Amino acid sequence: MKTFVTFGQIHTHSINGKTFDKDCVAVIECNDASHGRELAFEIFGEKFAMEYSEKEFNMKNMKYYPRGFIHV
Repeated sequence: MKTFVTFGQIHTHSINGKTFDKDCVAVIECNDASHGRELAFEIFGEKFAMEYSEKEFNMKNMKYYPRGFIHV
């Protein structure tokens, strides 16, 4: 399963040479939605906007993320 994480205007993270910011969606591989949320907080702390399970994420919103998906 996957969890998708979006970021606010001032949320920028550099993890393993990858930059996560307002223009991308982070993808976290996880066991279930609860595990994905837990991992999002472990990885990004409290500096992200939203996290979504695969079922919740609306792919039509990708037009707002010009850098696309980035796997954590």
